Parts: sequence; structure tokens; C-alpha cells
Amino acid sequence: MSFFSKSCEYALRAVFYISRSTQEGKKVGVKEIAENIQSPEAFLGKILQRLSKEGIIQSAKGPNGGFFVTEENIKRPISDIVLSIDGKALLTGCGLGLKECSEDKPCPLHHYFKDIREQLKGMLDNITIDQFNNDLIKGKVMLRK
Repeated sequence: MSFFSKSCEYALRAVFYISRSTQEGKKVGVKEIAENIQSPEAFLGKILQRLSKEGIIQSAKGPNGGFFVTEENIKRPISDIVLSIDGKALLTGCGLGLKECSEDKPCPLHHYFKDIREQLKGMLDNITIDQFNNDLIKGKVMLRK
């Protein structure tokens, strides 16, 4: 089970894979990324288009083309990836999925869930793509199940 949507999981894994590949001096295509992060290729293609449009990753066409990241991209917080794919609902929505949950009219989980959301937001805002990339290169973390 994951806290993020399947799209967001694939987006995070893809960005980390692209970052590591860029560090190794290469651009990577959708097929290679999909194979290495265990994602359906067509589904991943749409996710990569969105990430590219949002400026989180870059793409180049042609024989030496593929996806890559710049120094500017790699310094972005991972919250940019999550917000790009899943939107703000994860960080602002009701823990029970109610439409009318607020400080004035809280659901039974409101105050507990609020604390968890704030901790999650802090983590996502304060960890950069580069920090994850460094751990991946060192073998401290992995992208495959």
C-alpha cells in the first residue's frame, strides 16, 4: 500500500531514475525508464509529458534524445512532483474524504490527520530530488520492488 496515487508513485520513481541517469551522463527514453521502475510504458509516457510540461524534467528529441534533468530541476523539492501529479488534495483534503471538513466543522479524524498532513508537507517541501538521487547512487535506496 502506498500513500501516493499509482501515478505519483511512478512519477517519483521515474524522476529519481532520470536523475541518476543524468548523473551518469545519459538521457533515457520512456521504454528504459518503464522497464527499470516497473511501470506500464504508455501510462508512464503521459506522466513524463506532464512532468516535462511542469518543468520538473526536461526532454530532447532526436537520435541523442530522451529525458534528463538540469541542475535547476534536481534542486527542486519532491513536493513539486507530488503536487504536479496528485494536486493539493493529499495535503489539504479530509482524511475521511468528506466535502465539508474544516476547522469549524471537523470530521472525527480531522485534528489527527491535520498533524500528519503537516508533517508530510514538511518532509516533501524540505527534501530535494538531489538528496534522493545521492542516496540512490550510493545504493542506500532502490527503485524496484
